[in-house]
Amino acid sequence: MKILVINCGSSSLKFQLLDMNDESFLAKGIVERIGSEGSSITYETQKTGKIKNCESAINHTEAAGLVFRYLADEKNGVIKDINEIDAIGHRLVHGGEEYSSSVIIDDKVIEALKKYSVFAPLHNPANILGIEACRNLLPDIPMAGTFDTAFHQTMPDYAYMYALPYSIYEKYRIRKYGFHGTSHRYVSGIAAKALNKSNTKIITCHLGNGSSVCAVCNGKSIDTSMGYTPVDGLVMGTRCGDLDPAIVNFIEKEEHLTHNEVDEMLNKKSGVYGISGISNDFRDLENAMHSGNKRAKLALEIFDFRLRKYIGAYTAIMGGLDALVFTAGIGENDWETRYFACKDLEFLGIEIDENKNKTVRGNFADISLPDSKVRIYVIPTNEELMIARDTKELVSVLIS
Repeated sequence: MKILVINCGSSSLKFQLLDMNDESFLAKGIVERIGSEGSSITYETQKTGKIKNCESAINHTEAAGLVFRYLADEKNGVIKDINEIDAIGHRLVHGGEEYSSSVIIDDKVIEALKKYSVFAPLHNPANILGIEACRNLLPDIPMAGTFDTAFHQTMPDYAYMYALPYSIYEKYRIRKYGFHGTSHRYVSGIAAKALNKSNTKIITCHLGNGSSVCAVCNGKSIDTSMGYTPVDGLVMGTRCGDLDPAIVNFIEKEEHLTHNEVDEMLNKKSGVYGISGISNDFRDLENAMHSGNKRAKLALEIFDFRLRKYIGAYTAIMGGLDALVFTAGIGENDWETRYFACKDLEFLGIEIDENKNKTVRGNFADISLPDSKVRIYVIPTNEELMIARDTKELVSVLIS
């Protein structure tokens, strides 16, 4: 079974085609700047390597058509005809309280995406565009959707509720939803297999420009750092993370800003970028820190402090810890972040092997000392494979 995984943004369309007979990747890439001048496609296979070409993509339907054309291209394609694609799996961001697992996409799912667009105004409408584009070009191919929020629907009410008047929750469903759920589910499953035990207490750290931590007890999310929106929790590349809500009103008043302008500040001008004034890229910050830049050093120290605080808190709520997992761009590749996240946590049983830690980049590895009570893993995330697996399972039921 060949499954195409689609991840649609407002002006981009990421894709990956997988052969689910052996879960191998056949092709992947991204169409960027959809609807603008200078739109392009980056396309990669094992045979061709990475190819980038300027290609017109006025809308998402044209972008999807471009993907299908490259996949079935006589010279560089990996299939002879687009009808070789058995199913399409879509990454969907917000399913509210309605969806706790992946689903076959129908009109009801699209209406839910529209309804929950109030929670994810940048993402859900883009997800709908991707679905409609694929429907336009391949109307008979079954499609499934995997929600970022679904994995966290196992959180207990005392973990996801905010201490606002209960009527506010009843009326607006304001609560913690959490994100990066597909990544947390994937890497926690790999960690559980590595531990080779049935009952597990695992903390997963998805660290990139957007970052979140999740407490996974026996395969279920019981708390996560992102909340009602992805701005909550850890300090991130450009997001502020945890913040006293009174600060918003103060900034609006004293800086004479609108609510939307403050919202943009919290999401796009804060985090390690806002503190350092240099960059949201940790490589730039670490280079600046080693060159004596105090604000870069401060930004990284704040990030590491907040991360350690969540690791400690989640160890406490689970009553112990079997494994600590680092994943995503920073988690998989930045040894300094991993080192400082584990620093001084020996009392929790977290003992990192400094030599192993420094040599790991983007590969599965156990970087804990042999006698460490907690295993420390670097696990490359693979959200596309997780979506493809869910899609295969759902579509196979339809076919049977």
